[in-house]
Amino acid sequence: MSTDQSAPPTADADGAPGQTALDVTGLGLGPTGRPMPDFPVPPPLASHGPARVIALCNQKGGVGKTTTTINLGAALAELGRRVLLVDFDPQGALSAGVGVSAHDRETTVYTLMVDRHADTRDAIVSTRVEGMDVIPANIDLSAAEVQLVSEVARENLLARALRPVLDDYDVVLIDCQPSLGLLTVNALTAAHGVVIPLECEYFALRGVALLVETIEKVQDRLNPRLEVDGILATMYDSRTLHSREVVARVVDAFGDDVFHTVVARTVKFPDATVAAEPITSYASSHPAAAAYRQLARELIARGDAA
Repeated sequence: MSTDQSAPPTADADGAPGQTALDVTGLGLGPTGRPMPDFPVPPPLASHGPARVIALCNQKGGVGKTTTTINLGAALAELGRRVLLVDFDPQGALSAGVGVSAHDRETTVYTLMVDRHADTRDAIVSTRVEGMDVIPANIDLSAAEVQLVSEVARENLLARALRPVLDDYDVVLIDCQPSLGLLTVNALTAAHGVVIPLECEYFALRGVALLVETIEKVQDRLNPRLEVDGILATMYDSRTLHSREVVARVVDAFGDDVFHTVVARTVKFPDATVAAEPITSYASSHPAAAAYRQLARELIARGDAA
């Protein structure tokens, strides 16, 4: 690996020459201030399942949870992995982002939570991305926390709902709502790992300690197998000192738990959302698509996905 300590050249928010986070193997330090490893394309899988369940979680809104769930799922599907997305936010942004209208669907993730006789496969919808399905959500899910207060083992309802389909997939990605309430605890109880998208902004950094504390409580009381797969820096802009300082502070605090991959701020993400496509198909050659493909390879290289 080169000993050049300069930041890697990539592209800015609009794709013009600048500096952001792409695969810069051999060019020195990556945007997290650490040498950038090589994340090779993994070999095809001989068979599928059982899935590893990953919750994308942060109690702060607007940090890129839904964007990451959609685009990481699409990038994993490109690598031949069978992926199930679970929209676990009553706002239903994930469902809309993959072109699924959940408002008039009879069976959604809410149905699976409140009706123990519901068939999970009835809730699964295929997306335009080959190998990637979704369990949609709508505003009905907002009533679940109140309805389930008196339910026995209410923290385990999502895990129960997902159990029948885990053998059909390699990865399940749960898009959590921006809170640390019962729905998020359900997601953490169902998951093997947690990916924490973190906006490169000071106030976003402040909330991570509370989230980690919640994860540790779930580990201790409900799900001993749960682990933090990694913290993903999002909305990064290397042209600002603030972004670089936030990433440096996160790496200082969490070390190797921070992904080498960093996702830059770009107007292409809202454009792709309007088109109801992942960035990997909407703007396949854009640096943002390359970042999520690298994240998928990094997750597999870490052993956090098949």
